[in-house]
Amino acid sequence: MTLPVITSPHRLTCHCGAVEIAVTLSGGLDTARRCDCSYCRRRGAVALTARLDGLRIVRGAEALSLYQFGTHTAQHYFCRHCGIYTHHRRRSNPEEYGINAACLEGVNPRDLDPVPWTDGVHHPSDRAEPREATPGAGADPDQPS
Repeated sequence: MTLPVITSPHRLTCHCGAVEIAVTLSGGLDTARRCDCSYCRRRGAVALTARLDGLRIVRGAEALSLYQFGTHTAQHYFCRHCGIYTHHRRRSNPEEYGINAACLEGVNPRDLDPVPWTDGVHHPSDRAEPREATPGAGADPDQPS
């Protein structure tokens, strides 16, 4: 399997095209991960990493809606027209964005498997000792392994 070439910046769009973002990934496709927190496990997206200065909204800032919950630290953005999650400012590191891999031009998240899971149920900000991301961990946090 050959992964797509990621340019800097790379084009990201929502489904309907109302939102277009130019993003520079820090670490390319190697930063792919999933999270099993209450929000992310329902969303199901593979997230990549970009620094705050690595994201520029090209078109559609007015089409982006913000969703926050819990501590209101993370900022989840989605297109208000088609509902697609494009990116979020991370709770684990507010100096980074999580980028929806599926929104990047030419990227199919299926090609990134296996993608490691981050333990969002036991978020690092909620306890003294953070856990490392583990491949396959958290696939169904409600079921015993």
